[in-house]
Amino acid sequence: MTPEDVATVARETVMTLLMVSAPAMAVALVVGLLIALFQALTSIQEVTLTFVPKIILVFVVLLVTMPFMASQMQQFTEDLFARMAQAEPLSAPGTE
Repeated sequence: MTPEDVATVARETVMTLLMVSAPAMAVALVVGLLIALFQALTSIQEVTLTFVPKIILVFVVLLVTMPFMASQMQQFTEDLFARMAQAEPLSAPGTE
């Protein structure tokens, strides 16, 4: 593989990671902000109030977006395997 190929695979890996994790991370961020705002307005400083709703909603989002996440990962894996099948085999040093 050339350095350009490695950079392309790394870029595709990061983009796939961002697409797969974005829905859950966005929900966790929004829920965290809403709960923090609620706690600031009501002066309720219960520690479990931040974790339980966030965990439940992130779990629901993961269940809902699971088909999307699985298809993205499958497509990335198939593309990566196809790229590996097309790659030229490396020759051992000194055999050229």
